[in-house]
Amino acid sequence: MPTVPREPAASRLRLLAPALGLSWRRRLAGALTGLVILPLLTLGLTQLGEVLNLPSQTLFYLLAVVIVALVGGLVPALAAAVAAAVLMDHYFIPPRGDFAIADSDNVVTLVAFVLVAAATSLVVGLSARRREAEALATVTAESREELRVLAEEQAALRRVATLVALGVTAAEVFAAVAHEVGGLLGADAATIVRLDPDGAVTVLTRVGDHPDAIPVGSRWRLEPPLPLAVALRTARPARLDDQRQLPGEYADRLRRLGIRAGLAAPIVVDGRLWGAVGMGIRRGRFPAEAEERIVGFTELVGTALANAEGRAQLEESRGELRRLAEEQAALRRVATLVARGLPPDEVFAAVTEEAGRLLHASHASMSRYEPDGATRVLTAAWSSGGAALRVGDRVSHGGRNINTLVFRTGRPARIDDYDDADGPAAETAREVGIRASVGVPISVEGRLWGVMFVGSSREEPLAADTEARLAGFTELIGTAIANAEARVELRGFAEEQAALRRVATLVAHAAPPREVLAAVTEEAARLLDTPHASMSRYEPDGATRVAAAWGNTLPVGTRVGFGGQNVNTLVFETCRPARVDNYDDASGAAAEGARKLGIRASVGVPISVEGRLWGVMFVAFTRQEPLPPDTEARLAGFTELIGTAIANAEAQAALTASRARIVVAADDARRRIERDLHDGIQQRLVALGLELRVAQSSLPAELPELQTRIGRVAGEVTGVIDELREIARGIHPAILSEGGLGPALRTLARRCAIPVELDIRIDTRPEDRIEVAAYYVVSEALTNTTKHARASHAQVTVKQRDAVLCLSICDDGVGGADPAGGSGLIGLRDRVQALGGSIEVSSPPGAGTTILVELPPQSDCPR
Repeated sequence: MPTVPREPAASRLRLLAPALGLSWRRRLAGALTGLVILPLLTLGLTQLGEVLNLPSQTLFYLLAVVIVALVGGLVPALAAAVAAAVLMDHYFIPPRGDFAIADSDNVVTLVAFVLVAAATSLVVGLSARRREAEALATVTAESREELRVLAEEQAALRRVATLVALGVTAAEVFAAVAHEVGGLLGADAATIVRLDPDGAVTVLTRVGDHPDAIPVGSRWRLEPPLPLAVALRTARPARLDDQRQLPGEYADRLRRLGIRAGLAAPIVVDGRLWGAVGMGIRRGRFPAEAEERIVGFTELVGTALANAEGRAQLEESRGELRRLAEEQAALRRVATLVARGLPPDEVFAAVTEEAGRLLHASHASMSRYEPDGATRVLTAAWSSGGAALRVGDRVSHGGRNINTLVFRTGRPARIDDYDDADGPAAETAREVGIRASVGVPISVEGRLWGVMFVGSSREEPLAADTEARLAGFTELIGTAIANAEARVELRGFAEEQAALRRVATLVAHAAPPREVLAAVTEEAARLLDTPHASMSRYEPDGATRVAAAWGNTLPVGTRVGFGGQNVNTLVFETCRPARVDNYDDASGAAAEGARKLGIRASVGVPISVEGRLWGVMFVAFTRQEPLPPDTEARLAGFTELIGTAIANAEAQAALTASRARIVVAADDARRRIERDLHDGIQQRLVALGLELRVAQSSLPAELPELQTRIGRVAGEVTGVIDELREIARGIHPAILSEGGLGPALRTLARRCAIPVELDIRIDTRPEDRIEVAAYYVVSEALTNTTKHARASHAQVTVKQRDAVLCLSICDDGVGGADPAGGSGLIGLRDRVQALGGSIEVSSPPGAGTTILVELPPQSDCPR
């Protein structure tokens, strides 16, 4: 900010000091002056020799000596006087051109000239010294005044600098600067203004009469040539000696205060224009050096402001570090909870409280967006006091509020004034006194899961960095949710696999279909945590029949017709999974039955057996919420096992029925053969034997050889009959059909080669094929014992238990029988299993052999 400095009195004093001692430079200047003036004067007088007489010429030389005395002092003047005398003698006193003097009067004249010149030079020198002494006195007085003013200025600057160094507030520095500058320059008013971003200025400090005329805090728009306006536009000091005619309201206020002249200097802070200092006086004008003197104070003001801003930035940095430390501590605590794998509800509650306390909010909450995209559920809430949001509340979307804005944009949102908010969520917030809020989305593996919300009951909005600080919590929440979902998914997968394994075990063990269906229904219900589960078979007549049920649902055997909008009908029509999320829109007999049971949502998956639709697997909720989206996929694993079990059961039933038919056919064939042998061949042989005996008895006595031969043939026929009877009895014992199992087994025991102990305890006669199977089991077992066991005796027990015929054949033989090593036991196993029974062979070496057989009653036998 260049100014035109005035020459200080001290500087003038330094310039005059050498003149008082007549330095060699001044004497040299005087000598040079004499060397120049005297020749020129001589040349001029020579030209005017006819006009001027000697006294006139002497006077001109005397003036030349005086000039030399004024320039160089006494010594050069004396030299000039002597030189002038010599020049006068040579050029103007006869004889001319020679230094001899013919007239004594001329000698006197020359001596007088020299004396007068010396005296005149002395007088001129003394006069010059007097003037210089007076000038020196004046300069000395001015120097003392300047030193006094400088001392006052330095004292004022020192006082202000002390305040700056002490770090007092900017307002105190402004007031001190205004007082000091005003007093130092004799101002009647002093003002410090700050330049605002919009170009206006704000009055920060004012010193002088009538402070209310231009009050502190008032804002003004200033226009040149007002000194303050010029200083703010040019960034240089400015003055105006008469500002009474300026336009504008600010100038009008100055006129009312009687301010005539004005002075202003800019305040620069770290290279930027910050404001200005302005002063005014009612009379006169400011000193010429006033701009220069005010600059020192504006520099101190700039330093004070820079220091204040630095301290503010330092405090802000400390506060930021403190906030960062608190935030990191809170995040660390939350991360610890996440790492420990606590339940999500505990993590949600802890995160919500930490966020609310960290951000000094009055309310904080966390909400989950529902899959239907229309509602949100409050999963955690915290309040610093008073009413709080309720966990578990469901709030619909819509309107202008945080929940809806975050849901629609997937980005952070804020509302600084709830007077402009609307919708159900805004009404809920107003009920608990929330005036401003911020919400940040919670994302889990790239999908929007919910929203983290903080609200304030104060009038002012939440801090500008609230969104960024909340983001750290939402990232941890997303991680916690992802981990929890992964654990739940893993646990659900393990439970699902365990359930499927249990069902698969039943299927592999060929458990009855009824048992498998009941087990699958229960496993699916428990796995999916549903209160209703059932399995129904599609009947050929267009209805469904419940084949298995679990929970409060329709009993097994219930028939439900098709038609309408319901799961059973949809699965039947599409052969694909179907769901009903709201039974208010469902119809048909199945829907009516479901509503009576309180069912609000359901899922059905088709059961296919070898490519044909067999039935439907059904699970349902009584809560007003849809089943999870993966329900269909999870049920599919069970329906595949059900299809396999049903296919296996049907195949096993078909195989068993086929084997049973083969056994029955074989038994019928045996019976026919036995009957044919008994009624046909055996009867003919008996008749032939009788005829041979009749023929033998009718032969004459004289033919003894012929009688003997006929008798021998009749005996052989009788033997053939006995052998045929044994064959027929082996094919199918007639006593079994006539007397039943007990007599047949007794006959078998009597004919056995080893002693057989019988224990027969049956109340009712079994079915024919059961009797036949039991007979052949005992017969084959005794045959094997006789041939291979080397036993001394055998024991046969026959009894009925719950209508099941139980056989036990034991011996004391060598044991070691292998059921797979011979056709006898294999044949027994096939016959028993063909009738739906079971056979167990135990034959440890050296401990005999035990065969246990169970044959089902007639009602359970496959047809």
